[in-house]
Amino acid sequence: MRGGLTEAGPPPARSTIQAAITAMTVLAALALFVSACATGGTGARDEGPAHSDAVVGATTSPSSVSTGPPDRTEAVRLIKDDPEVSAEVKRELQPCVGDEYPVDVSYGDLTGGSGDDIIVNVLTCGDVVGIGSYVYRKDDGGYRNVFQAEEPPVYAEMDRGDLVVTKQVYEKGDPVSEPSGENVITYRWASGRFVKEYSWHNDYSSVVGDEPTMAPETG
Repeated sequence: MRGGLTEAGPPPARSTIQAAITAMTVLAALALFVSACATGGTGARDEGPAHSDAVVGATTSPSSVSTGPPDRTEAVRLIKDDPEVSAEVKRELQPCVGDEYPVDVSYGDLTGGSGDDIIVNVLTCGDVVGIGSYVYRKDDGGYRNVFQAEEPPVYAEMDRGDLVVTKQVYEKGDPVSEPSGENVITYRWASGRFVKEYSWHNDYSSVVGDEPTMAPETG
C-alpha cells in the first residue's frame, strides 16, 4: 500500500537517523488513528464513502459506458440529440418526478449488429401513454436510429428476435384507459432495415372481461 504501513522496511544500509524518522512517522500515524477512534469516527472511517463514490464515478465514465449499452439517462440523451425525433416528442420528454424521465428502455439483438440494440419508448407522465417508439443500432462506436413510430398511443418491444409494435385503437368516447382494440405489427431486420412481417388487429370485448378477439393480417 503506497504511503502505508505494509511496505517493506528500510534496508540495513540506511542510517540510524533514517530509522529514527521512520519510527517517529509510525508513532505519529498510530496516534492519529487512536485520536480518530476516540472522537467518534471523524478520521479514516469517514473517508470510506468518498472512496466508494470515486469507484462508482470511474465505472460511469465515458470510456466505461461506451463498452456497454447506455443507461436510462443516456437513452434520454439519445432521443433529445436525435434529429429524426419530432420536436413534439422532445418537448413532451420532461421529468415526471425529480430527474425521472417517462421512458422504458430495453436491450437485445434485433439487427445482428456489433452490440445490443436499444428500444426506447417515450411515455406521458399522467396516463403513461406511448407517444414515440425508437430502435437504435450500435454502429461505428455510436448508436443510429433505425426505426421510429410516433403515432400515439404506440409501444415497441422485442419478441424472439423480432420487433413488435402495438398501437392502441380508440373509438369516439373511449377513455384513455379503455381502448376499443389494438393493431399489432411485427417487423424483422432484413437487408439493413426493418421489414413488416405480419400484422393483426385485436378487438377488445366490452361484454366479457377484456379478452380480445384477433383478426390476423399477413403481408
